[in-house]
Amino acid sequence: MAKKNIKIPLLRKASKSYLWASMLLMVLSTIALFFYVRWLLKQEVEEELFSAEARIESAIKAGQHPGSLSPIIEVNEVDELKTAFTKDTVIYDPSQDEMELFREFSTYKNINNKSYKISVRVLVVETNQILWAIILSYIFIIFLVFVFQFYLNKSNNKKIWNPFFYNLEQMKKFSLLSKEPIQLLDSEILEFSELNKEIALLSGKVRDDYENLKQYTEDVSHELQTPLAIIQAKIENIINGPSVSEVQFNQLASIQKDIQRLTQLNKRLALLTKLENHQYTHRENIDITDLTAQIIANFNEISTISLTFEKTNNIIAKMDPYLAEILCNNIISNAIKHSTHKKPINIEARNTLLSVSNFGLMPIANPQQLFTRFYRETNEFKSTGLGLAIVKKICDLYGYNISYNYIKDHHCFLIDFAPPEAARK
Repeated sequence: MAKKNIKIPLLRKASKSYLWASMLLMVLSTIALFFYVRWLLKQEVEEELFSAEARIESAIKAGQHPGSLSPIIEVNEVDELKTAFTKDTVIYDPSQDEMELFREFSTYKNINNKSYKISVRVLVVETNQILWAIILSYIFIIFLVFVFQFYLNKSNNKKIWNPFFYNLEQMKKFSLLSKEPIQLLDSEILEFSELNKEIALLSGKVRDDYENLKQYTEDVSHELQTPLAIIQAKIENIINGPSVSEVQFNQLASIQKDIQRLTQLNKRLALLTKLENHQYTHRENIDITDLTAQIIANFNEISTISLTFEKTNNIIAKMDPYLAEILCNNIISNAIKHSTHKKPINIEARNTLLSVSNFGLMPIANPQQLFTRFYRETNEFKSTGLGLAIVKKICDLYGYNISYNYIKDHHCFLIDFAPPEAARK
């Protein structure tokens, strides 16, 4: 199973990147500052040690003999000279009654023909406290700066990107059916301004293309009606003529059926165009239950398949009467057309639900495409492939829900005529 790509809002993504980058810089700068300050303090301590040693050496050369002040200063005569060294050492401090860490510098000098070992020590505990005080103060200051910059950057980005988000909402609300041009918020950002121009041009071109296509469809549908009717009439005259052979009769009958299918296709395409253009604005309360009963009675007169109808109440829907008739007629005729083994079709009206079920050996292979235009499960039935698409368009127009399920060897279509939430309010 493919991993779902989670989308992150732009400002959150930018703020998240800023957050991680700032945290990384803060950590690295804190580490660098720690070692640099520690090196500086160490240099200062050693410089103090060297300075104290130099003063003691000068005093000895001048004939003065400074006394030892353990553990800070120790001056001892030795037998031989050794190499000077610097080290950390732990010495008991009686004033604090505890072991303390000292930085020690020991050197050997030959002064006035005598060999001395001069040791100078500095307490380094205080330097560590200073070091940590500096680091903590630095972290606190950096944190305050980071928080201030974070919210300032977020607020500034929100202000800069506000035209983009506003225009995005306007694009979401954009409709081809609206005559009003899309209203975009101008921005001082060059790229946003150019994007606005392109959106305005594109939306205008799409609306013009849609209007041209709609007009073309309406014109073609209207112009086809007359020649189709003329061809149909001429074929009927030829069929009824005295000099038509059986072969010619069969061929003309086949042509007549194709013309009837073409006429039906033309009418249904015109109907779909009008539905998409919202040209059916008239609404009145329609008794779907009684309308279904009338349609069933009509089909029972001409169909070899039995239709059973059960009702528990009358379903009232507020819609165009013509569309209500087409809706019920198409859903029932679809069940008749695709019913196999001549088994009865069950139709039921209960509460706000109208269900139509017909026998079928196999479920629909692609139920998600069932309500799309020109979709046919097989080529066994020569239909236009628009019946269910029209049913879906009518349901969408009024906010009704239509669904398909395969239950116990039956194709079940369910239409819920409950009014949408907006209508209830």
